[in-house]
Amino acid sequence: MLSILGLGAASVGITACGGSASTSDSSRSSGTSAGEIPDETAGPYPGDGSNGPDVLEESGIVRSDIRSSFGSANGTAKGVPMTLELTIADLANDGVPFEGVAVYVWHCTREGTYSMYSDGVEDENFLRGVQIADASGKAKFTSIFPACYAGRWPHIHFEVYRDKSEIDDAKNAIATSQVALPKHICTKVYAENGYERSVTNLSQVSLGTDNVFGDDGAKSQLATVSGNVRTGFQVALSVGVDTTTEPSGGGAPGGSGSPDDGAPPDDEGPPDGGAPPDGEAPPDGGSPPTGDEESAS
Repeated sequence: MLSILGLGAASVGITACGGSASTSDSSRSSGTSAGEIPDETAGPYPGDGSNGPDVLEESGIVRSDIRSSFGSANGTAKGVPMTLELTIADLANDGVPFEGVAVYVWHCTREGTYSMYSDGVEDENFLRGVQIADASGKAKFTSIFPACYAGRWPHIHFEVYRDKSEIDDAKNAIATSQVALPKHICTKVYAENGYERSVTNLSQVSLGTDNVFGDDGAKSQLATVSGNVRTGFQVALSVGVDTTTEPSGGGAPGGSGSPDDGAPPDDEGPPDGGAPPDGEAPPDGGSPPTGDEESAS
């Protein structure tokens, strides 16, 4: 399976140790996805119609550069440049590249807010977009590095649909998951202007205690990252999708909170950089975790 997804033993070893190579300000961290990508919640801010607004119905959503809003909105998200490349493998067909699938990606701003939902950016739709996987199964996006907001490990959301015609209904998603970003890369980014809140937030969460990645330390969702803060970072993950299994992720999460009432659902932290909700306190009831974990060993 590692061979099918283009992963070598060396890359797996690097991931297991959480290692990286660094030259000057350049950093590289290796991550892989072997087997089917874990199903995860789409969170309270999906913008796919499952919890409020639906950006997937708007003309212009299929685009590679998601830094700026489109349609009637005209804002642009600022931050350290980032490209995201997801390589989708069709596990129901011997792991061949899943050409033609539509991949919807969304994530928060450098301030930790979500377009279409958070105060001040509810009229924007930046940091959201769809790409169609090419013959190699690759879907690539140009964006900015997301923040770490209180209660959640830094992450990127995505949904996979069989083709562009299927994106009009979130229930058509054949996979819903999240990309985890390595700690030492985040630390470099969060030292830059505009990411000040992320420094404190990152120190209070770890991959092991995160309510999405904590079950396995994101061992199959931790991205490969290379680059530097000056020229930007390249984030990549191989994603196995098995259409013979029933998707269990996606949709709006449980809980009574909403982006507007200040009480986020239990399984997704607040988008405003504030204190984590009660349901996201450390599981042992002690002091916040140090965030030292970067991957499961």
